[in-house]
Amino acid sequence: QVQLVESGGGLVQPGGSLRLSCAASGPTLSNYIVAWFRQAPGKEREFVAGINRKHTARYPDSTQGRFTISRDSAKNTVYLQMDSLHPEDTAVYYCAAKSTRYYESAYSLQSQYDTWGQGTQVTVSS
Repeated sequence: QVQLVESGGGLVQPGGSLRLSCAASGPTLSNYIVAWFRQAPGKEREFVAGINRKHTARYPDSTQGRFTISRDSAKNTVYLQMDSLHPEDTAVYYCAAKSTRYYESAYSLQSQYDTWGQGTQVTVSS
């Protein structure tokens, strides 16, 4: 079973950027769909980006054009580049993965993932 560890969170000013990393140990992430979710206080966890085995990305409207997900097979790591950050992007960000033999699009529902990291806090504030 793959294990995921997120890093890269922190405090950033509105309009700034951060890059989150999701490092995997164990099996190669090449056989997994990987996604980032976030959860703000008092809100449900929401999908912010996903990437499939063909490196095709998927985003909701709220992050399309500002966030970029990518994967580095050699480092067994998935990244989330976040630009033009807003205060409403403040949340704990989680990496999630689901093994698959196929090349379907990344899933957007948290119930479709069975492996999760511990999360990393992102705070956007002046």
